[in-house]
Amino acid sequence: MSGTIWVLGAIAVYLLGMLAIGVAYSKNNNSEDFYLGGRKLGPVVTAMSTEASDMSAYLLMGVPGLAMFCGVAEAGWTAIGLAAGTYLNWLLVARRLRRYSAATGAITVPDFLARRFRDKSKIIETVGALVIIIFFVPYTASGFAACGKLFNSLFGFDYMKAMLVSAAVIVAYCALGGFMAASVTSLIQSIVMTLALVIVLFFGVNAAGGWAAVAENARSIPGYLSLAASTDIVSKSAGAYTPIMVVSTLAWGLGYFGMPHILLHFMAVRDENELEISRRVGSIWCVVSLGVAVVIGVVGFGMARAGVIALPGTESEAENLIVRTAALIASNGVLPAIVGGLILAGILAATMSTADAQLLAAASGVTQNLLLDVFGVKLDEEKNMLVARLTVVGVAILGAIFASDPESSIFRVVSFAWAGFGATFGPVMLLALFWKRCNRQGAIAGMIAGAVMIFVWKYLVAPLGGAFAIYELLPAFLISAAVIVVVSLCTAEPEEEICAEFDAVRG
Repeated sequence: MSGTIWVLGAIAVYLLGMLAIGVAYSKNNNSEDFYLGGRKLGPVVTAMSTEASDMSAYLLMGVPGLAMFCGVAEAGWTAIGLAAGTYLNWLLVARRLRRYSAATGAITVPDFLARRFRDKSKIIETVGALVIIIFFVPYTASGFAACGKLFNSLFGFDYMKAMLVSAAVIVAYCALGGFMAASVTSLIQSIVMTLALVIVLFFGVNAAGGWAAVAENARSIPGYLSLAASTDIVSKSAGAYTPIMVVSTLAWGLGYFGMPHILLHFMAVRDENELEISRRVGSIWCVVSLGVAVVIGVVGFGMARAGVIALPGTESEAENLIVRTAALIASNGVLPAIVGGLILAGILAATMSTADAQLLAAASGVTQNLLLDVFGVKLDEEKNMLVARLTVVGVAILGAIFASDPESSIFRVVSFAWAGFGATFGPVMLLALFWKRCNRQGAIAGMIAGAVMIFVWKYLVAPLGGAFAIYELLPAFLISAAVIVVVSLCTAEPEEEICAEFDAVRG
């Protein structure tokens, strides 16, 4: 019992610290401060807050659980795709988006696209805002669910109550401090997440009997360590992980080009010349953290074979691997209990750092893009800030409703929302930044095609099986890009003003 108190104490200190940061940054002067922190992010804060907002609960729960239950193939190829996508996003998109968004005065992703193409019809902002709301609700819900699962599985707390309390803390500091609070907390959260991964890795290896025992247990399941096989630890069987499946999984990397909560960090950096530092720091952290998460999944299977933890019967159960490990650590005294609390705080950090960025992006979509720009509602800055904060609360409430099912797989929910953003915003963002001939008609058609194709492929095409059973992001991304190119070429060229602006930004 005393160990539990110390664990909860460590978590409570962490949560109070996050709230304190929200209060410290609560004096936002205008909407640009609230949504972009006044474009004042330094290189390290930019790098780590961007990566922390990317690595949601799937880093400490989804990826290790997938690797533990299914072997390294799907988790490994996913990690490779994410690492490649992270680096390319920093390399290709960050600098030009920062420069272009500042030149146009845009403070949200739909706002940037509308200004880039001079869309007076408001269709781009409407589609963009609706997509943000539709996909951010389940994405945010997956984070809330991770918090609920954590406290329920470890302390026996009621899932709904634990989930709602965690969501309330996230909403509080996010609504108070806006983007700067979210960014500073994400920097701290990235450090906590890193410590949690390192501690779990070394404890798990020791508990499993050492690296040799971990490797031996992994080799006892056919194909468990192979990147060309998908396994099941319950039936101890293996199936082929085909080249089509590999390409499909690598497609996770395409999603980065369309993630609003990541792109906003690029727009918020104080100096585009500092982005090279951010790229190096962020990319290295991404590669190391994802690699460690996959290895932890393998180590977790070794722990289960050694009888240290129970063998999970489902992928959803496997996602509690780090939670169970933290409980083991916490049972060894006061100091280990505090360490266990730190690990659990790491899971909360992974969840909170993504949820707060998502809530802000969703709030900007509703307030800035729909209310102010599309519907033309006139608000002074004070009322604008109030509506923005209320929108954060509203999106969180919808997320909490979606998170009411504790049996949903975090990894699967995130993958669908990731595909939605990647296919809707990814192709149009790349072409808007790098192709002068791209026009308003092409952008609108491509965004709609990408969003629609996500649902069509997942629910109508993929069930056909065979070569069609691939991650919906890949075909939807390619179709969206093709539609943008074809429609742009079949319609009038952009106005001279748009082309001149493109050339000026390109330098």
